[in-house]
Amino acid sequence: MGMDRNTIIGFVLIGALLIAMFIINSQSNQTYLKEKKRIEDSITASKPKPDMALVKLDSLRSDSAIKKKEQLPAVFITDSAGKERFDTLENDVLRIVFTNRGGQPADVALKEFRKYDGKPVVLGKGSYNKISYTINTGVNQTTETANVPFVSSGKTTAADRSQSISFVLRDSAGKEIIHRYTLPQNSYMLDLNISVNGADKLFSQNSINFLWQTEAAQAENDLKYEREQTHICYLKNGSYDFEYLGSGDDKKFENTVDWLAVKQQFFVSAFIAKNKMQSAIVKWTLPADSLKIVSQTSASCRLALASGSKAEIPLQLYYGPSDYNVLGKNNNQMQDIVPYGSGVFAFVKYINRHFLLPIFDFLRNNIASMGIVILILTLVIRLITSPILYKSYLSGAKMKALKPEIDLLKAKFTDRSGKLDQQAFGMEQMKLWKSAGVSPLGGCLPALLQIPIFMSLYYFFQSNISLRGQNFLWAKDLAAYDSVATLPFSIPFYGDHVSLFTITATLTSLVISIYSMSSMQDNTNPVMKYMPYIFPVLLLGVFNNLPAALTWYYTVSNTITLILQIVIQKYIINHEKILAQIEVNRKRPVKQNKFQERLMAMQESNKKLQETRKKNGKR
Repeated sequence: MGMDRNTIIGFVLIGALLIAMFIINSQSNQTYLKEKKRIEDSITASKPKPDMALVKLDSLRSDSAIKKKEQLPAVFITDSAGKERFDTLENDVLRIVFTNRGGQPADVALKEFRKYDGKPVVLGKGSYNKISYTINTGVNQTTETANVPFVSSGKTTAADRSQSISFVLRDSAGKEIIHRYTLPQNSYMLDLNISVNGADKLFSQNSINFLWQTEAAQAENDLKYEREQTHICYLKNGSYDFEYLGSGDDKKFENTVDWLAVKQQFFVSAFIAKNKMQSAIVKWTLPADSLKIVSQTSASCRLALASGSKAEIPLQLYYGPSDYNVLGKNNNQMQDIVPYGSGVFAFVKYINRHFLLPIFDFLRNNIASMGIVILILTLVIRLITSPILYKSYLSGAKMKALKPEIDLLKAKFTDRSGKLDQQAFGMEQMKLWKSAGVSPLGGCLPALLQIPIFMSLYYFFQSNISLRGQNFLWAKDLAAYDSVATLPFSIPFYGDHVSLFTITATLTSLVISIYSMSSMQDNTNPVMKYMPYIFPVLLLGVFNNLPAALTWYYTVSNTITLILQIVIQKYIINHEKILAQIEVNRKRPVKQNKFQERLMAMQESNKKLQETRKKNGKR
């Protein structure tokens, strides 16, 4: 007793959907990106090479002009004649080093996380990272605040243990800019309030041209996979969306934007405007792999100011994990950054958020081993979905009970040359199923209903940061692939390493296919006979680069499925009762739903058409 033909079709559809989704997730835009790069290289190659002497002279002139333009008038009071100073704010989860040059963060370290090489995860370090905006310094003169040394007020600690620091820039005429940073205890969110006195003089058109730049350094072992999982995220008009990195791109926002963020595989750097950005342009690039930088992102934002001399600009900067529970505390939809479902499978995010995540969090808070947590979670899911599995196998048992009668129908509608009249056979087979109370979709639909669970777990185990750094058996990190051997070459569609959990997932899937085929009621069709073997083999290539948590889950899930299949078919399904029920169903009046009526009518019409063609052919 195994899967009937419709069940096989259901699983083939599942396999096709999964393979399509895998290809879309990992290789979408690749053709476009290669073509874009080819065009760019062609354009670059066709340009005439410049005279390097002239380029050097122009560069010197440009540098001189920039320095002259960015020099502040003597009336501005700066710190220690331009000497750079550093101050630090920290809580239990963050350590932020500030520089007085521009009054901005210079180094942000996450205390509870480590990179693949054991070093602390650092966000916002390096000369590329900055927050800056343009101010008027004189007639037709402007400068960027990132280049100006502010005066530091020093760190202060409040009663609630939050820490603050202020950076001040003022002149003798009373114009003043204050950057006040506040870091709450045990929080990844840094508050930034910019207070301005003389805003009508320092800024033009009642707005600030604000620049936010961030560089995402490599944090995971596989840079390519980390880039595939990195998104440029944003919230506009209350709606969340994101862009893939691709090979670099830009996006313009003509209307208001609440926040912008760069989500690496497991970490987020974000810029939040509490009063919203009026417009923005975001550009991102991918540096050379040798630099070990995932991406560099630059956002030019316009922030509106109230008319008058004084202005307050409330902002926030987030440096922290891509954790659904942590991001949800901000009350600004930042939890949507965690990719628990997207594209055609966006609906599974609700399964992950409101079903899988609560169960997973409960288990991991009470069980030390994350591998055992996944095992128990898998067991719970398989038990919940076992009724669906039972219906599928019950349908298969009914189909097998009717196999002798179906064989007689095949013999009846097969001519002397061995050709089967598919049209007539199909009609009689449908009548037989209907009289016996058997649905032709009884095995297919239960299989298709398992797709949401399958896909939700696919997204869940790739996006849950709790799995990061957790070891189990031979896997050192359940959030990355478990490599037990490195190959001296790369195999297409497989890679340059051997993932043992991928092999166990493939083998258990293959065992299920072999067991199902051995008890299948009809294995004469060569296509249907070998199709179940294709999907397990595809898993070997598709899963080899995916997280060990996912392949360990499929290993456990396949094992449980095989056990349930044997138990249900051998000990729960009563074949004598099935035969008796079929006989009872035959005595009842046959009722057809609209779909079956249309199908029968279509078959009758096709049969009449074929008979007419045969008659005309004889004439």
